[in-house]
Amino acid sequence: MVHPWREDALYSALVFIQQVTTQEAMCVVAPEQWERVSSRLPELVEEGALRVREHLDDTVELVVVFGGDGTILRAAEWAHEAEVPLLGVNLGHVGFLAELERSDLPSLTTRVLERSYAVEERLTLWVTVSDDQGHTLWESFAINEVSLEKAARERMLEVLVSVDDRPISRWGCDGVLVSTPTGSTAYAFSAGGPVMWPDVEAIELVPLSAHALFARPMVLSPGSHVAVALQGDNLSGGVVWCDGRRTVDVTPGTLVTVRRGYHPLRLARLTEQPFTTRLVKKFDLSVEGWRG
Repeated sequence: MVHPWREDALYSALVFIQQVTTQEAMCVVAPEQWERVSSRLPELVEEGALRVREHLDDTVELVVVFGGDGTILRAAEWAHEAEVPLLGVNLGHVGFLAELERSDLPSLTTRVLERSYAVEERLTLWVTVSDDQGHTLWESFAINEVSLEKAARERMLEVLVSVDDRPISRWGCDGVLVSTPTGSTAYAFSAGGPVMWPDVEAIELVPLSAHALFARPMVLSPGSHVAVALQGDNLSGGVVWCDGRRTVDVTPGTLVTVRRGYHPLRLARLTEQPFTTRLVKKFDLSVEGWRG
């Protein structure tokens, strides 16, 4: 999987494909990227070493992603249901999910061919949107977060939030966000939620700009489920987003239920770099203090 427009990502991917196919490995590419990649490597297409694949299965052992976290989230849509591990090469900005940086590219092919990596599993989410009769209208998985947000800038959402079928609070707000530990360094972090280490089994609930005295982020059990009911006085309705990529409009009376996902996110790791080290590096945190 390659960043949709960055030429350096495409070049790195083409070099990788050429190198691994010389070792009798086969590469597959997603349909939306097939023309862009195959046109540059026509000889490998003719040999059958490079193919297009809409759906992945257990014959694929690894998805190598050239880009940033956004590209990894796109790759997750392709690989998630088949539970194929993702190995990210960060050619973007922060790259929290990526394992390798640009400087690591020379060793990438060897590490992949030797299967010199461990696979880390992380909790994901599953969201169900249903009407006031309980009929399912829309479903999706989420790697980072599920958010219910207002559709009109001038109006707040009125929501009733429940945890494990028990009402916890009613808020007038810009929205409600439910995050995984992986997503705790993304949207949830920007909204004031705590950073959770990725091996923590928990779900994070974050109100977005709620007009209330008690509207603090909460960390829930991984077995809990969150239900957000859009109240009847929301004339403009709202929008549900999963990872900022998959979306559906919702109207008053809609119930948005979020629980632990059916398939984990599987990430390939080449080193045992502690998350603390990754956090300090990616956020450029000062560990010396202002006095030096």
